[in-house]
Amino acid sequence: MPSKSSARLAALTVAAACSTAAVQLIVLPTAAHADTVRIHDVQGTTRISPYAGKTVTDVPGIVTGVRAYGSSKGFWMQDPTPDDDPATSEGVFVFTSSAPQAAVGDSVTVTGTVSEYVPGGASSGGQSVTEITKPAVTTVSSGNPVPAPVVVNARSVPDAYTPAGDPAANGSINGLPLQPTQYALDYYESLEGMNVQVSDARVVTGTDPYAELWVTVKLHEHRSSRGGTLYGSYTAQNTGRLQIQSLGASADFPAANVGDTLAGTTSGPLDYNQFGGYTLVAGRLGTLESAGLQRESTRPQGPGELAVATYNVENLDPSDSTFAAHASAIVNNLRSPDVVSLEEIQDDDGATDDGVVDASQTVTKLIDAIVAAGGPKYDWRSINPVNDQDGGEPGGNIRQVFLFNPERVSFTDRPGGDSTTAVGVAKVNGKAALTASPGRIDPASDAWKSSRKPLAGEFVFHGRTVFVIANHFASKGGDQGLTSQYQPPTRSSETERHLQATEVNSFVKNILAVQRNAEVIALGDMNDFEFSDTAKIMEGDGELWSAIKSLPKSERFTYDYQGNEQVLDQILISPSIRHGDFDYDSVHVNSEFHDQISDHDPQVLRFRP
Repeated sequence: MPSKSSARLAALTVAAACSTAAVQLIVLPTAAHADTVRIHDVQGTTRISPYAGKTVTDVPGIVTGVRAYGSSKGFWMQDPTPDDDPATSEGVFVFTSSAPQAAVGDSVTVTGTVSEYVPGGASSGGQSVTEITKPAVTTVSSGNPVPAPVVVNARSVPDAYTPAGDPAANGSINGLPLQPTQYALDYYESLEGMNVQVSDARVVTGTDPYAELWVTVKLHEHRSSRGGTLYGSYTAQNTGRLQIQSLGASADFPAANVGDTLAGTTSGPLDYNQFGGYTLVAGRLGTLESAGLQRESTRPQGPGELAVATYNVENLDPSDSTFAAHASAIVNNLRSPDVVSLEEIQDDDGATDDGVVDASQTVTKLIDAIVAAGGPKYDWRSINPVNDQDGGEPGGNIRQVFLFNPERVSFTDRPGGDSTTAVGVAKVNGKAALTASPGRIDPASDAWKSSRKPLAGEFVFHGRTVFVIANHFASKGGDQGLTSQYQPPTRSSETERHLQATEVNSFVKNILAVQRNAEVIALGDMNDFEFSDTAKIMEGDGELWSAIKSLPKSERFTYDYQGNEQVLDQILISPSIRHGDFDYDSVHVNSEFHDQISDHDPQVLRFRP
């Protein structure tokens, strides 16, 4: 997926292109016209303004917020004399392109062109923001009271998330009449551009590097065991979530973790952006109250237990400063698992695209850091990818790597595995064996085009063979967001993951066909939910089972996206493990925290082979 920073730059470039005309600021003692179009007329009763593409003259309003930074400069204004239709917003954004001269409290009239700007571009599938562009602004007076903010709370936000899209419009909700008392997305749209407030809102993400966080106004909506909000199905979108940005300095933005509270009032205009939809851009921020959330540590494995973990270390390369922190997490929070499947290990020169594919320096640096943290001297196995063929950050050549503690578990080396040779399953002395260990599953298959190929290996613990398959499925890049204009949104990236899941399930079937009681683990960053079709295809007819489902629902999450705690990382197990004595833990050390070293939480499975 493109980085958020590059996508944001693209979005702001589009915004800047909305107007090439200079902004004219005319200060006059009175408005040019008394009888004029009002903001609620501009906004209308659907998502698309009835005045889109037309010029409006002397639209009056009070300035409620000024955005003087970035490429989408301008101000919000609101009509202090609203109509009686709850579907029509009384606020609108005026795009000035350069730093606006308006100030909060100014009474202004605006002449300009009404535009429907889609953050991220039309191809993103996002909703549009109604704006007035190419504005001529007249200041009537200053120092006026700002219209009181609309209170957004658990009672005002409907429980239903969105209406179904119009089949005649390819599933778009743009042309549908707004029903703000029935649907959350319609409710927020009816407030677009208006001054709104939340009070004592619980934080449901860590603050991100862009000075943003998410809160919920519904404190009991799908609450997780640690204070977040769970995304447990495609119809549990969590209507109380709202993104918070600030009109103030980024340095003053609170460094929050999940479960904290923005105490008191947080208020400002309601915007819409491509990175989460409806966003309260705060002129006033509540006071951060910490809930004291602590990073979890799992229990150590017993003498007869094999501990197998998966951990996405997020584009780790030798230049990173996170090696000591990752090592501490593996040693102190994961308690030094016997086998660790690492995802997103980059080659030795990281994102430099010069043909280097070897990752020995990256892995060795991590192993040394683990030893320095008091952990074991891990050994490792992996297969270098073909240069620039496995997706991820260009030049980084990310791959999966097995770490294993040779004091507790051994690796069965069997030659023949390389970047382009498919590993198979053989019958040796009546039991299943890999034709190469380590080996890659069908690397020539179209299922793995520009994506990571699964790494399979054989381990032996107390004389028992355990097959481990390390995965990193295709990302969700390109999917339409939950706040898309198309409802339900299209999840186009699933197609590739379904092919990948089919490949892995078929490989596991081959192992079980030779040895019915084989102990098989398929784990990694699956980039899909435990309730998804991807997981169901992986599970097949019982060949595998996602062990995170052994946890209470309130504990099932490995990732936090836009305030929705969800499962992306999974450990799937064969029947002989599932029906035996096993223990599963999602170890929350990253996803809920503002100072995370990866956006994924590691997972640990303990069982007795």
